[in-house]
Amino acid sequence: MFAELGAALIDTDVIAREVVEPCQPALHDIHSEFGDAVIAADGKLDRKALRNIVFANEEKRRKLEAIIHPRIGAETIAQSAQAAGPYQLIIVPLLTGSPLLNFIDRVLVVDCTEETQLKRLIARDAENESQARRIIASQVSRRDRLAIADDVISNDGDLERTRHEVAELHRLYLQLAAQKTT
Repeated sequence: MFAELGAALIDTDVIAREVVEPCQPALHDIHSEFGDAVIAADGKLDRKALRNIVFANEEKRRKLEAIIHPRIGAETIAQSAQAAGPYQLIIVPLLTGSPLLNFIDRVLVVDCTEETQLKRLIARDAENESQARRIIASQVSRRDRLAIADDVISNDGDLERTRHEVAELHRLYLQLAAQKTT
């Protein structure tokens, strides 16, 4: 919705997928750390196999993060330097605790209940409920995400209400961007 209004979007989930494509150094490092089980027959990362490993073992998850997070951060900053538009939205699902928190001016949290989050995760990734709960448990809590928010949009309800909230914040962000450039 923000993009429709002219904001530049930089999505770290997209970047995370790009940095682990075949022939990328991150995929080589993941393969070296986790073995053949995480590489699909086509040479791409087997995300489900990797998820099963890292969400069952905290140490393995941290090793994966050490491989990909610095690369995601560097690419995010590079894309931000090239982005156009009156302002940028950098989409970072796991912003709390990320070094990218120091890079941004303002935090918008798109919030939903944990029940909604669980249902969406199961539907999006075809996960079973117990794996989905492990994934959510490994993330920063909703309370902690909301604690760093300058702005919050509720994503539990009506689409028109969400559009209205986006339009209001867009106007605010345009004002803030204009102040920053003067």
